[in-house]
Amino acid sequence: MSQAAYDVVAVGNAIVDVLAQVDYAFIDANGLVPASMTLIEEPRAIELTELFPNKVIAPGGSAANSMTGVASFGGRAGYMGKVADDQLGRDFTAAFRAEGVRFDTPPRPGQPATARSLIAVTPDGQRSMNTFLGASTLLDAKDVDKPLIESATVLFLEGYLFDRDEAKAAFVHASEIAKAAGRKVSVTLSDIFCVERHRESFRHLVEHHIDILFANELEIIALYQTHDFETALAAAREVCPIVAVTRSEKGSVIAAGSETHVVKAEPVAKVIDTTGAGDQYAAGFLFGYATGRELPECGRLGSVAAAEVISHMGPRPETSLKELARI
Repeated sequence: MSQAAYDVVAVGNAIVDVLAQVDYAFIDANGLVPASMTLIEEPRAIELTELFPNKVIAPGGSAANSMTGVASFGGRAGYMGKVADDQLGRDFTAAFRAEGVRFDTPPRPGQPATARSLIAVTPDGQRSMNTFLGASTLLDAKDVDKPLIESATVLFLEGYLFDRDEAKAAFVHASEIAKAAGRKVSVTLSDIFCVERHRESFRHLVEHHIDILFANELEIIALYQTHDFETALAAAREVCPIVAVTRSEKGSVIAAGSETHVVKAEPVAKVIDTTGAGDQYAAGFLFGYATGRELPECGRLGSVAAAEVISHMGPRPETSLKELARI
């Protein structure tokens, strides 16, 4: 196996985030579902964009956020995701490259527009996500950069891509390239409703193709259809070499074979916005793993990144994670 030129490369939905801090009445009045992600069409996306007060607009997308986290740690990151040849797409590309992440996927001309996620954040820091997938779902096998995947220590796959067959095919193709090159493959389950839509596909993928599984507590419980965290974790560790599960203020649990590591959450003065917490945990963990660190240290780096991102609005680091982690 050749020396890796990149630490982590990812395949995901390229999405622009539109965030706003709202009260609980706004959630009720506009029919939003707290602490979840709902797929919407473009007219609803335009409507919510107009309704959102004091908007913050930032490049987003789950795996994309993770790659900016890897770069903030000083890691070498690459990304594959589809944007339209429109202003939002150009903004996404410019901002992504400015953060030091390689992004060469060609934009798509015409409709649909670049994807956007409308994220309403309530005073408790929880988020209601309404996502128009637009051009992001039109990523297909020809957009998969084979040499880039072959040159990375770990491939990171975003569970949201399971929502469209074309993107799912690209997802599987990327995984096969990584495996053939002797690289590791990781996946995040992304969202509990995503798990419920594609449970059997996810379970097959985890058992047969994945080296590192990321999930939060609700997602892994949904994946294995139980009400008990320990039961779900036991099921996952039987079929996947490394399982990393985030548990909010309880920190995270990492299971690898017979090993179990409980990692504390990093302290946060005030939770402002939980958007991107899981994405940044994965960033820290994968950076640590790709650079040869022990699993508890990988978890600590994940906790550092998650704590940074929930202390402000937006899903990407605003402070150097390398400096915060003291590495």
